[in-house]
This record gives sequence, C-alpha cells and structure tokens, in this order.
Amino acid sequence: MKKNIVFLPCRKGSQRIPNKNTRAFAGIEGGLLRIKLEQLLATPEIDEIILSSDDEEVLRIGASFQDARIKPMSRPEHLCQSSTSTDELIRYVPALINEDATIIWTHVTSPFLSAKTYSKMIALYYEHQDKYDSLMSVNALRTFIWDEKTPVNYDRTVEKWPRTQTLPIWYEVNSGVFITDIETYRKKCDRIGERVQMYETGKLESLDIDWPEDFDFAEKLYQLDQRG
Repeated sequence: MKKNIVFLPCRKGSQRIPNKNTRAFAGIEGGLLRIKLEQLLATPEIDEIILSSDDEEVLRIGASFQDARIKPMSRPEHLCQSSTSTDELIRYVPALINEDATIIWTHVTSPFLSAKTYSKMIALYYEHQDKYDSLMSVNALRTFIWDEKTPVNYDRTVEKWPRTQTLPIWYEVNSGVFITDIETYRKKCDRIGERVQMYETGKLESLDIDWPEDFDFAEKLYQLDQRG
C-alpha cells in the first residue's frame, strides 16, 4: 500500500475569525489545530502529516507534539494571501512530495471528523479504486433546490411539491476530506480525479467552521459531544 500523507493547510490570516486555527476552543488550548492533529495521529492508516502554514503559532503547536509523523512546513508568503486560490495551493502540493503517495487533504475547521471516519474513508478509497480514482466528503441534499427563478431538481409542471424522498439527490461538497493519488495533483492540478466517490458525512461531521457564529455553535456542540 502507498504511503498515506495528509496535507493540512492552516493559513494565518483568517479575516472572519481571528486566529481561528489556534485560539482556545471549548477550553482546549491550541484549539481546532490541536483537535485535528490528535484525530489524525489517532488514525492508524496515516503515515505523515504535512502541516503547511505561514503562522508561527501553528508551526509551534505542530512541533510541540514531538511526533515524527507531523511535518511542520513554512508556506511561501505568496501562497498565504486572502487572494490565493485553492488551485494555486493544489499546484504547490507536489513540490512538497517527491514520492508515490496517496494524499488526504483535510482542514482543522471540521472538528467532528473523527479518526474512525478518516480510517473508513481511506479504506473505501483503496477498496474501490477499480471504479473511482478519488474520494471526497459531501452532504447529500434531498430537498427543494431553486436558482433565482425556478426549481433545479424537480419539475413543478409535473408536481408542485413532490415528496422529498422522491427527489433526485444532489451533493454539496463540504470540504472535509479529499483523497486521491499524488499523480492527480501532478498531472491534473487537482485534488480529485475524474471518477469521484462521494462519501456522505453525517450532519455533525459535516459541520465546517467558516463564520464566528459557526465557531460559537461548534464549541457548544463539541462540549456536549465530549460529555457523551
């Protein structure tokens, strides 16, 4: 089996939530970053974690684990701007990895994605490589979806309000996890291939922290979840 390498990007300049990656979260010093590193280290299939950041605090927390699997790496300034596109960052990944490997791209902003789920996703990726060349986490939408003028997933001339269980499923990319071979990054400049396996995560695991209210809400949920 190929080496499984996590790419964990943690840019410093969060405009919506200052110090989002490292500020205390639910009473945990090191916050979302510490939680995510602990989850990844508890995933036995993961061989290496590339922690890519321009934030000295992020790099310090990563080094504080004193685990050889964590590789804190300073990211070039031009790839840490608010204007930096995800495509630019994807093109940067092969410069960090000069071996044949499977890349697991994930984010600290998904604090409810557990080690168990990472293991399951990695196993499914390898199990179904005859049909798929990549895997990504998604939310399945089984509801009424409209653009500005009209429904896009059902026909109101046929039935104005069909039962939701009869609607076609649409998928929302929740940015929790993307898994593919490093060759996809090198040849296609992408973190998914052409045959993508959709992995539906539950509502809690799908939660992505992007806005201040997300952070506050996730903190409360995390405290309740930890209490069992």
